[in-house]
Amino acid sequence: MSFSVTSISRRLVVTMAMNLVIPAVQIVAGVVAGSVALISDALHNLGDFTATLIGYIAHRVGEKPSTPKLTFGYRRVEVLAAILNTVLLYGACLYIALEAWDRFQDPRPVRGTIVAAAAFLGFAANMVSVAILHPGARSSLNIRGVFLHMMADAMTSLAVAALGVLWIFKPWYRLDPVVSWVIVIVILYSGWGILKEAVQVLMNAVPPGLDIGEIQETILRSGPVDDVHHIHVWPISEDEIALAAHVVVSDRMLSDVDRLAENIREILFRRHGIVHPTLQFETRRFEPAQWLSGGAARGGEDPGDGGHEG
Repeated sequence: MSFSVTSISRRLVVTMAMNLVIPAVQIVAGVVAGSVALISDALHNLGDFTATLIGYIAHRVGEKPSTPKLTFGYRRVEVLAAILNTVLLYGACLYIALEAWDRFQDPRPVRGTIVAAAAFLGFAANMVSVAILHPGARSSLNIRGVFLHMMADAMTSLAVAALGVLWIFKPWYRLDPVVSWVIVIVILYSGWGILKEAVQVLMNAVPPGLDIGEIQETILRSGPVDDVHHIHVWPISEDEIALAAHVVVSDRMLSDVDRLAENIREILFRRHGIVHPTLQFETRRFEPAQWLSGGAARGGEDPGDGGHEG
């Protein structure tokens, strides 16, 4: 299949196929050669087949339109997939670490020629996957997670290949479990950043690179705005940012808030990349605590009077 495909879905399919066939070959070679490092590398690659499959399904689901129940659509399925991928990867780490400890206590001969050949095959396949996924990794957290898996796999496969070459000349078989532990460290390191970023998205944390104070100042300078409060900024997905804010203007501006709102939205998008701003215009600062004080109940007064949503 040509590697010039532009569809992310097709790129994931190619990567899945490679990460199903190559690890199967490596597992057989690892059993024959007696190398836990090669088997661990193969299981790591096989785990990436599962991760890529999850990523592919999440990407396709994420393309579905929004519904009356899921008004922002299914984009966060990709974030959930990134978390699931990392959890599976960390599960593989536990298995690798335990198996390596057993081999460290009881070293066994390893056939270096088979290890080197199979590991070089894995390295080549992973580098092809890296090249295929690189364009999509720039715009999608989910694809970036799979991309980093492939990159880490390529490096560990190269290390195992070098180890196989060493075993051809030297019987240093305790290096087999030691390299396996190095693989575990690489996996843990590569997965932590993705896991942290994905959790921040689910927690509605302010996206990296954005500052609430700067956004408030942007709105204040966008026109005749007296005050901005109750600002909330959160990611809908890794590439869509939403905002909600109360904007205080003078009474005479209420008739022209549509023009002001349009100006604020344009500036927020241009300067901060915010694509879903919701602006509540008011003529006085309103605090939710007023409801608790009974102000809203007196005389049936509507606490929203004097406001306009734009």
